[in-house]
This record gives sequence, structure tokens and C-alpha cells, in this order.
Amino acid sequence: MLIATKTKTMQDWLDIADRIGEQIGARAAAHDREGRFVAENFALLREAGLIGAAVPVDLGGDGLDYRTLCAIVRRIGTRCGSTALAFSMHCHLVAAAVWRWERQQAPTDGLLRRVAAENLVLVSSGGSDWLQSAGTATRVDGGFRIDARKIFSSGSPAGDLLMSSAVYDDPEAGPTVLHFALPFAAEGVTVLDTWDAMGMRGTGSHDVEIKGAFLADAAVSGRRPQGKWHPLFHIISMIAFPLIYSAYVGVAEAARDAALAVARRKPANAGLIALAGEMQNSLWTAETALDAMIAAAETAEPGPATTSYVMTGRTVVGRAATRTVELAMELAGGGAFYKSSPIERAFRDIQGARFHPLQEPAQRDLSGRLALELDIDG
Repeated sequence: MLIATKTKTMQDWLDIADRIGEQIGARAAAHDREGRFVAENFALLREAGLIGAAVPVDLGGDGLDYRTLCAIVRRIGTRCGSTALAFSMHCHLVAAAVWRWERQQAPTDGLLRRVAAENLVLVSSGGSDWLQSAGTATRVDGGFRIDARKIFSSGSPAGDLLMSSAVYDDPEAGPTVLHFALPFAAEGVTVLDTWDAMGMRGTGSHDVEIKGAFLADAAVSGRRPQGKWHPLFHIISMIAFPLIYSAYVGVAEAARDAALAVARRKPANAGLIALAGEMQNSLWTAETALDAMIAAAETAEPGPATTSYVMTGRTVVGRAATRTVELAMELAGGGAFYKSSPIERAFRDIQGARFHPLQEPAQRDLSGRLALELDIDG
């Protein structure tokens, strides 16, 4: 497949992210304090052309490459973790569709054209579903009736399409997960105001309730056995998590910078210097592991080994980014304990890194099974 080339450089895109980042950062504390979705920031992302930027040029987008997309998410994360994380959830759905269109000639071009032309925001329920999925698909004339409640649907207040799944009890194949996209405007789809969390308070990760929504047979985009690893999930694992964890590295980077700004005003002593050095080590570890994840997404083939590699990176990045923020708080001192400190917000935001799939015990299980040449499905 011949792919048209992009028209902007990485620096051009980072300049755009910096320009809107000033406004995003100015609102971050208020969004956090009020637990309010970052709607104004998503409007900025739309106006800046970032919603459809990763769509290939041939399909109406800018052909923004994957590494630059991760860099943009990270840069936004230095301003507002909630905006970066919610944006990454949209980005990984677009990036996975691009990968499948370019590498597998999958019929995702229709979706991608719509994202570029209509500035559609995609919302994933995958983190709450994962291999098992949740909700039921009941056979009716011409399709299915979907009933489900999808938690952690980040970006849902701005969402146009919910990329989700439900379980159909197939009389021949057994429990089968159906994948589909449902418009948020569809009858039976409701965003519930449930997101009131410790950190990442502006992501709008509300529950989405689906009550009797109709899904036509033709709208089913994929089927797989429930609870088993499937090729689609190896693609998702490879593509999604470097983007998601770019947001957390951005949060850690901002906390590091804020702590250093405070520490440079203090009298230098051995303890202060050692803390700063340890913090630098932790951030370097997070950055290096993230870079390895991004490189895998750029060049590796999806499969169990790549999934294990990327998920190991997810564990390392999460640990190191969290430790960076902990050390930033210690380095800055008691002032970082105040609600007015960006380090305090970063400390709460970074805790979200522990909750995305694969959580560390599941990651160790997958990696251990591969190392021991055991069945990854148990």
C-alpha cells in the first residue's frame, strides 16, 4: 500500500501542543478542584486539528506518525494529566485502526475518514471489558439488543462513538464477544455522572449505560471467544499502552520540573542533592521504558511476545513515574502537600497508572507463562 507523506514535522506538532498547552495548563487546577470534564480542552484539541491528525493523508488526515502522537500526549500531560489521558484513549483507537488499515488492509478506512472529516471523538470501554467483556447481546431480528454498563469510559462527555463490546451466548460457539461502535446519540445510550475520583478528575471517565440499544448484524465489527487472548488484543496491547503511559510520563516530568524549581531556591546539601539525583534516575527509567514501548509499537509484530514486552514496559513505566512524583514531593518539601501545589495534583493523578490493564500481577503472570512456555490462556 502506498501511503502519502505527512506535511508537518514533529516539532511543528509539538509547537501546536505547546500553544494550546498554555490554555490547558491554566485550567488544570480548576478542573481538578471541581472534578469537571476538560470539555474546553477537547474543544482546543479539535480546533488545533489533533483529533484526526493521525488519520492517513489518503483518508483525509495529516498522517501524524505514532511516535509524534505519543510525544504530543506526553507534552499535554505536563500541563494537565486529565486532558492527556482522556486524549490518549481516543488516540489509541485511531492509531490501532490506522495500523490495521496500513498493515492488514482491514476495512477501517470508513471509520478513519469519518474521524478526519467530522472530528469524531472515539471513546473506549476496553479497560473495563478487556478479554472477558461485559454486558449482554441478545439476538433479535436483524441484529442484537445490547444491555451493559461500561465503567471508566474516559472522554465520554465529548464522545461521538463508543467503541465497545458485549457477550452473546452463541448456541453453537458458546460465549462470544461481539465488538461494535455505538453512537452516543443512539437510543438507549446514556452517560451517567459517576466519575468522582482521587486523581485524573477531569477525564470524564463516567459509566456509560446501554439499555436495549439495537446493534445491526452489519455493525458487528468483530467476534472472538470470551476470555481468551485474540490477535486483536495483541494489536491493542502494542498500540494503546505506549500512548496511555505517555500521559503519565508527562505528569511525572511536570512534577520533577516543579520540584526542581522549589529545590533550587533552597540551600544545597548532600540530602537535597541525593534526592534530586534519585528523582532524575526514576524519570530516566520511566522515559527509557516508554521509549522501548514506543519502538515496539513502531516496528514489532503483534503477538504474545510483543504483548509481554509492552506490558512489562507498562509496569516499569508505572512504577518509575510514580516514584518520580513521590520523590518530587519529598524534594519540594511540605509545600507540595498543599492543594495549591501542582505536585500534589500530580501525586494523585499518577496513582491512575496502577489501574490500567494489564495490572502488575496479570502482567507477571503473562510474562512468566511465556518464559516457562506455558499456555497464556491458562
